[in-house]
Amino acid sequence: MIKKIPFGATGHLSSRIIFGAAALGGMKQDKADSTLELVRSYGINHIDVAASYSDAELRLADFLSDYRHDVFLASKTGDRTGSKARESIERSLTRMQTEQLDLIQFHNLAQVGDWDIAMGPGGALEAALQAKKEGLVRFIGVTGHGTRIAEMHLKSLAQFDFASVLLPYSHMSMQDKQYAAEFELLYELCQKNQIAMQTIKAIAKRRWPADSEEKKFSWYEPLRDTAAITNAVHWVLKRPGVFLNTTSDATLLKLLLDAAVTFETTDVRDVESRVAAEAEANGQEPLFFRGELDDVQGPNGVSR
Repeated sequence: MIKKIPFGATGHLSSRIIFGAAALGGMKQDKADSTLELVRSYGINHIDVAASYSDAELRLADFLSDYRHDVFLASKTGDRTGSKARESIERSLTRMQTEQLDLIQFHNLAQVGDWDIAMGPGGALEAALQAKKEGLVRFIGVTGHGTRIAEMHLKSLAQFDFASVLLPYSHMSMQDKQYAAEFELLYELCQKNQIAMQTIKAIAKRRWPADSEEKKFSWYEPLRDTAAITNAVHWVLKRPGVFLNTTSDATLLKLLLDAAVTFETTDVRDVESRVAAEAEANGQEPLFFRGELDDVQGPNGVSR
């Protein structure tokens, strides 16, 4: 079973692996059901979804009818105005047939213009606070991508006491020295103030080459070698207190979960050198390049 630790100051003990339910978005219901049973068999008790993940919220409804009280349920809204964010929250509740979200997150709040709207008068934050007051949500978090997101999360936390943050964390992402420095500042702040830190893109290899003909289940090309995935997962989990959100490529889910299980019994002292060697051998590249490729558009134009 995968270890559980406090999810910030929420009072919930969450599995260090959080199921990224974007994987359910394009599945038929029977496949989604079997995927969720696999997740549950590993002791994962925290699900992260978003209003924009195609039909993922709908695919969760049956599972939640049986196990809602067993899981910490997080969703996201990409809307920045209060009225639209409120509609998004209500729609998520309806689609998942639940009365409350444990966590609503502002999806990819990485641009200053979006930030000003969401955090300003009549913005998404006001709507989330009202939803919290009404018992529709319990906690509020913020997520994002790109080389500036650690900086933007620091800006967000200076404005409001968010319960959680989510951002990329991998060997390759930390090769950007500015990002690495800002990530460390954010990590220290989260540890000090009991803010949950969720990490993504652990097993990303690079953006898909233009000539790739592989079937794609995520917007980036993932690692597929078992040893490379295991080392990448161990590299993330070696940092105390962080959570790792699973990829939208469900074909790799069991490999990732197995890697997390072995973390507790594996000597990871040399994992840094292992992932560095594999990155060079595998031709890994950063997903984001400062000032050039600093965002991503997923299926249907959805950033995730």
